[in-house]
Amino acid sequence: MVMLFSKALTDYLEYLEIEQNRAQKTIANYDHYLTRLVDFAGDVKVGEIDTELIRKWRLWLNRLGTNVSDELQKSTQNYHLIALRSFLRWCAKRNIPALTADKIELAHTKRKQVTFLNPEELERLFAQTDTNKLPGLRDRAILELLFSSGLRVSELVGLDRDHINLKRREFMVRGKGQKDRPIFVSEAAAEWLQNYLDERQDTTRPLFVRYSGSKKVDLSGNYHRLTARSIQRMVGRCARLAGITKHVSPHTLRHSFATDLLMNGADLRSVQALLGHSNIATTQIYTHVTDPHLKAVHKRFHRKVVKG
Repeated sequence: MVMLFSKALTDYLEYLEIEQNRAQKTIANYDHYLTRLVDFAGDVKVGEIDTELIRKWRLWLNRLGTNVSDELQKSTQNYHLIALRSFLRWCAKRNIPALTADKIELAHTKRKQVTFLNPEELERLFAQTDTNKLPGLRDRAILELLFSSGLRVSELVGLDRDHINLKRREFMVRGKGQKDRPIFVSEAAAEWLQNYLDERQDTTRPLFVRYSGSKKVDLSGNYHRLTARSIQRMVGRCARLAGITKHVSPHTLRHSFATDLLMNGADLRSVQALLGHSNIATTQIYTHVTDPHLKAVHKRFHRKVVKG
């Protein structure tokens, strides 16, 4: 069966949506990455995608600039290759003649240095919100919840009021890969959330709403919903006001959550579950915490030689 790449791509994206139940954001990303192959090679036949074409595409990607850099980061280049490997595996399932996915190797990348905040920096960050005003009370609740829960910012902005049980201080969230996981809230975070909700005068569904910008007529209430970009700007602004020189984002608070757990004795598997990582290797980026503990573990548990 001979098939043009554009036709196969459409079928593949529909497969992700219908059969795999992948998130719309994931599907949009895969569409973006794979469309770049068409940008480079034209609408080739699927069977014409061979190792030589991929080698030239990788070279093209490596030189492809963005609005902030002259080159695509190696990790971003790998996202394109991961999408292509997934597409080729789908081709194999559909008996469409194509290159085998295992012929594509990802580029080696340097392990990212994890940025996290220590307790003193966290206190300074939280103190930058003006809790005498409703927007500041909202921002304090957001910061406390991010650090208390390890939520991704995309998960946090999707929360509605009725998703959270502040009495039990726990709820479920659907994260990457449409996987559900439990989220637990600290007493401090629950208190700030309750304070914020008590001051709210509106009856819209979103847990966190915006107080500036135009308000479109929308009975769902989603026009009020705070965006991930707004939260990123707020976190960055509070970090600058706190005099924190490192780059701070909502994900920094997720890293700080994991680091805090590990520093206080949590095991890596438990942290993996709390973060919603499907692979333990992803959680192992926190070796900055686990490595220093290895010496103490060795000293405490390794069999001691009894002197005669």
